[in-house]
Amino acid sequence: MRQHLAAVALLVSDYDEAIAYYTTKLGFELLEDTDLSATQPGKRWVRVRPRGATETSFLLARATSPIQLAAVGNQSGGRVFLFLSTDDFARDFTQMTKAGVKWVRSPSRETYGTVAVFEDLYGNHWDLIGPPGPPLPR
Repeated sequence: MRQHLAAVALLVSDYDEAIAYYTTKLGFELLEDTDLSATQPGKRWVRVRPRGATETSFLLARATSPIQLAAVGNQSGGRVFLFLSTDDFARDFTQMTKAGVKWVRSPSRETYGTVAVFEDLYGNHWDLIGPPGPPLPR
């Protein structure tokens, strides 16, 4: 048997601002933006994923209830929520910095690789993780 995660729901406040952030700041690709308002007013099926990824995507799910709205940006209780792996840490750190990504922890070397923590549009914390390698970008 073969299984994989097809999508991870990520609560957002607004579809269009979320698409703009994930595609321009993080360089993700927009896979799908389907209008579902015929059955649920204002609902869309929006999927993005990191460039080069082949299986898992993020379903950008617009929060619609008070409980969902309270969880936007805090889906993991303040811990690092998502882990973005890269084959070139310096390249992606530099591009993301130029795009205006907010870093909350500077790059460091760990036993598992080079890592820095950033905050997305809504406040979720992510690790950018690359392989151990050359000197850290500053």
